[in-house]
Amino acid sequence: MSAVSDRLPAFPWDKLEPYKKTAAAHPGGIVDLSVGTPVDPVPELIQKALIAAADSPGYPTVWGTPELRDAITGWVTRRLGARDLTHRHVLPVVGSKELVAWLPTQLGLGPGDKVAHPRLAYPTYEVGARLARAGHVVYDDPTDLDPADLRLLWLNSPSNPTGRVLAKEELTRIVAWAREHGILVFSDECYLELGWEADPVSVLHPDVNGGSYDGIVAVHSLSKRSNLAGYRAAFLAGDPAVLGPLLEIRKHGGMMTPAPTQAAVVAALGDDTHVREQRERYAARRTVLREALLAHGFRIEHSEASLYLWATRDESCWHTVAHLADRGILVAPGDFYGTAGETFVRVALTATDERIAAAVRRLAD
Repeated sequence: MSAVSDRLPAFPWDKLEPYKKTAAAHPGGIVDLSVGTPVDPVPELIQKALIAAADSPGYPTVWGTPELRDAITGWVTRRLGARDLTHRHVLPVVGSKELVAWLPTQLGLGPGDKVAHPRLAYPTYEVGARLARAGHVVYDDPTDLDPADLRLLWLNSPSNPTGRVLAKEELTRIVAWAREHGILVFSDECYLELGWEADPVSVLHPDVNGGSYDGIVAVHSLSKRSNLAGYRAAFLAGDPAVLGPLLEIRKHGGMMTPAPTQAAVVAALGDDTHVREQRERYAARRTVLREALLAHGFRIEHSEASLYLWATRDESCWHTVAHLADRGILVAPGDFYGTAGETFVRVALTATDERIAAAVRRLAD
C-alpha cells in the first residue's frame, strides 16, 4: 500500500486544520468558505425520485438505465448545443472526482506517457497521473506544449480555482491542435451552468468541434448545479471510441452509479427550474461577498464563472488564510492549486445566506 501512497502528494486539506480551529473559535462561529461543498437543500423533486427508487435490491448497470441515458443525451443536446448524440456517446460515472483520479489508469497510461493540465488546477488531475505512474506537465496555453508522449490533455472551463472561462475561439484552436497531434482531450465542464460575466461553451458544441466528437470527451457533474455532491452523480459525453472501452473497464471494476441516484439524475436533468433558482442564490451571495472583499482590500482576478472568487492581497496565501481565520472565515490557500497561486486564496460561495452575511460583517469591521 505504501508503494501507491508514496506516489501521491500530502493531502492538502490537512494543512488547513489549524486555521479551521482558529476560525471555529470565533465568538460568532466559523464561516467556512474553503472546500466549496453545497449547503442548500436537495430540490424536492430530486428527493422524491430518489425515494421512489429506494427499493432497488438488484445490481445497477454501469452504463445506467435507458432512461438515464435518454436524460443525459437530452440535456447535452438542449443545454450544450450538441448534435446527433446516441447512447454510445454518454457514460454515467460515480462522481467526477473518481473519474479524474482514475482516468489515466483506465486509459492504460503509464511511465513514458504524459498528462497535461492547467498551471492552476484542481489537484486531482496530477493525482490521476501519479496513480498511473505517468508524467504530468502544466500549461498556460496547451498549444505551447511539446506534444511528444502527451496522451491526455485536461481542459477546465470554467476553471477551478480561478473561474476563468475559455472563449469559444480558444477551445476551437486547442481542439484542432490536439487532434493534429493525436492527443485525447477531456474537458472538465462541471461549473458550466455557473457563468456570471461570461457564457461558458462546451467542447461538445459544433462550433468548437466541427460537428465531430473524435478525440474529445466532456465531464459534467450534478454536485453544484443540483446540490447533489452527496449523491455522487456525474457523467461523460463525447467520443464513443473512448467511452466504449471505458465502459468495459468500469464493468470489470464494478464502478456502478447506485440505482436510486440514477433515478434522481433523470429527474434533475429534466428540470431547469431548480437550476435557475440555485443560480440566483449563488449570484446574490457572489455580489455581496465580492463587494465585501474588495472593500477589505482584496483584488479579484478572473472569477467570471464558477462557485469561487479568486482573491489576493499580494501576500503569501497563508498570511491571508491566517488573517481571515482570525475573523472566523476559512478559505482555501491558492497554492493548493499550484505554485502560481501562492499569493491568492479561493473563496467559495457555498455557505448559507446567514453565514455569507456574517462574513460580510466581519470583513467590514
